[in-house]
Amino acid sequence: MTQRADSNHWRLHAGLLTLWFVVSFGVVFFARDLQFGVADWPVGFWFAAQGSVLIFIGIVAVYAWRANRREDPEPGFDQLSYAAHRRSLHRRFAWYVVSLLVFLLVLAFAEHFGMSKVWVAGIFLSATLILYAVIGVYGRTADASEYYVAGRRIPAVYNGMATAADWMSAASFISLAGGLYLQGFSGNGGQPGGLAYVLGWTGGFCLVALLVAPYLRSMKLYTVPDYFAVRFGGRWPRMIAALAAILCSFTYVVAQIYGVGLITSRLTGVHFEIGILLGLGGVLVCSFLGGMRAVTWTQVTQYVVIILAFLIPVSWLAYKQVGNPLAPLAYGQQLQKIAEMERRLMESPAEKQVVEEYARRARSYEEKLKDVDRSLQAERQELRRQLRALGDMKMEDERAIALRRALSVLPKDVNAARESWTRAMAEDWARARPLGGMPAHTMPFAGDPVGSVEQQEIFDTSRLNFLALMFCLMVGTAGLPHLLTRYYTTPTVAEARSSVAWSLFFIALLYLSAPALAVLVKYEVMAHLVGQPFDSLPAWVAQWARDPSLLTASDVNGDGILQFAELNMGADLVMLATPEIGGLPYVVSVLVAAGGLAAALSTADGLLLTIGNAMAHDMYFEGDDDKAQAMRRVMWSKFALLVVALIAAYAAAQRPAGILYLVSASFSLAGAAFVPAMVLGIFWKRTTRAGAVSGMLTGLGVTIYYMAINLPVVRNGLGLTGDGLWWGIQPVSAGVFGVSAGLLATLLVSTVTRPEPVSDRQFART
Repeated sequence: MTQRADSNHWRLHAGLLTLWFVVSFGVVFFARDLQFGVADWPVGFWFAAQGSVLIFIGIVAVYAWRANRREDPEPGFDQLSYAAHRRSLHRRFAWYVVSLLVFLLVLAFAEHFGMSKVWVAGIFLSATLILYAVIGVYGRTADASEYYVAGRRIPAVYNGMATAADWMSAASFISLAGGLYLQGFSGNGGQPGGLAYVLGWTGGFCLVALLVAPYLRSMKLYTVPDYFAVRFGGRWPRMIAALAAILCSFTYVVAQIYGVGLITSRLTGVHFEIGILLGLGGVLVCSFLGGMRAVTWTQVTQYVVIILAFLIPVSWLAYKQVGNPLAPLAYGQQLQKIAEMERRLMESPAEKQVVEEYARRARSYEEKLKDVDRSLQAERQELRRQLRALGDMKMEDERAIALRRALSVLPKDVNAARESWTRAMAEDWARARPLGGMPAHTMPFAGDPVGSVEQQEIFDTSRLNFLALMFCLMVGTAGLPHLLTRYYTTPTVAEARSSVAWSLFFIALLYLSAPALAVLVKYEVMAHLVGQPFDSLPAWVAQWARDPSLLTASDVNGDGILQFAELNMGADLVMLATPEIGGLPYVVSVLVAAGGLAAALSTADGLLLTIGNAMAHDMYFEGDDDKAQAMRRVMWSKFALLVVALIAAYAAAQRPAGILYLVSASFSLAGAAFVPAMVLGIFWKRTTRAGAVSGMLTGLGVTIYYMAINLPVVRNGLGLTGDGLWWGIQPVSAGVFGVSAGLLATLLVSTVTRPEPVSDRQFART
């Protein structure tokens, strides 16, 4: 590369990174000042939900175009045979899409003419799982290059689809729209979120494109820990990277398998645990038999299911409400209507009655917690007294049944009572606020920057948490091993750059629609559900209310009318129930469930493959590259994958914390463990082995410590008081401290230690 070309290269990097920073962190920081409206949109909300994402796509596309223009063709790369291979793939893909659409239409007609819902769901689920299994069997291989990187023959556009499916996990498909429904723009002071997920999970691809993916692809590696072994040498960098890959990927995969169980049980009616095992079978067939080769083409087919399952319901709701099926363009006018309805609800006497009742219940739990033993005994004795007062002749009336049920669910001992009542008190206090504790949808950040001192502090903390979460998601994106490995599968470095652009484009199709879906569902609930008598609520409310974690609707103030604060919808419900909310045929509900299943399966495939490879290829790598040794590593990778899948299934069966929280935590871990040492190793030859090891250990250690020390069980066990937060930043954003500490440690230790000689093979070039 000439000096002039090198200068142009760095100017391009600097300019695009500056633009990325301004349209993400800069716009968000001043979002409260950008509340004026333009063409139905609050400007700050539009930028956070759409404008910045579109600019991110432009950044990645411009970088790929400019960088690929100046790059010479790679030696030995046959353009003609590659073009023929790509045309063949285009024909097969077109046949698949047409066949899927015809299959959906046939099922819709069959439902219309009387096919039962059980058969519709069974046929669709069986067909998709069989398709994934056939691809897994067809793609089986024991060749190392095929198993680890699909033979490096995946064109950019298809690798982009596979990456999008790998990326759009259960969190994106199931929980993102629901999180936006509940959290609005930015969540509340104690729970950051909202559009931070949209910005973080798309803006991170700018870092992947500009700082990581093409450089790693140029080194022709198999795994992310391979980079640390080649760049820094020695055993420790690779071992730490492998352990970190296992840690963050395992946290992530548990959330996906939980989503598999939730959707499969919903689609088939089987128990949650059986649903996990059914879905896990589909994962193992692909990743176990064919590795990256089978996983890639399975994920391409899954992407089509995912995007159709998301876009069809949201487009129908948009057409139903505003007469325009292009939801991201049309939902701005609904924001104004929601803001007006929110104001009316806050002033409604009936809504205030509900809020007061929740506050009364919370205070009641507070009183009970002052003397748990005495309160528990008194409540048990009172229930028994009331039962005795009814007499033997009335033991089957509704009152007696309710009393016996209340007695059976009463905590069995003091510890159980304390835990249960503390949780119930927190939930009631959270609901004892206007709008059931939900923030105004378009308002950035809690508090008031020009209010009282307390309100100003709340505002600053809320904004800081939003920025911190966005930072962790962006940097974590640039460090997730299962994502970066996808860019090893392209034929050339230029294709890797283009693949990042295609990935972000395909991901953005869903991420631009998720905020629209949240708004459209919220309008549907506020305009057509709230204010209805309980005995005339639509059937889907009673159906989903069977699972209290997904939906509860109780007449808190006793007026027989549903108030907004009386309806509690879980984040996972919003997407899954959208077809029923919009009145679509049941086949669309099945498609949505299958889309969520595909999202969870595709990500679980990539994550389990990453964990298995880290355990077998990286942790037990002996440096022998002969064919027999490579085949043995592939077999060990398959065995490790199977064992980890079973462990993750057991963990998911325990129904852990929310999907979004688990996924977000893995981003903090990945960003802190990998990004500082990896990016410095790519761009700074002075980075040493000792610096990389110290940076990875420091970043990972600080992140894990901050997450652990803020767990209630840990703080109670150690007798710690207060919240333990640094500058008010929530544990989900622990990566802010881990990345900073890891970067500082890598720089300092590399400065004071002697650098190892670095060859062209060790130092990534593009």
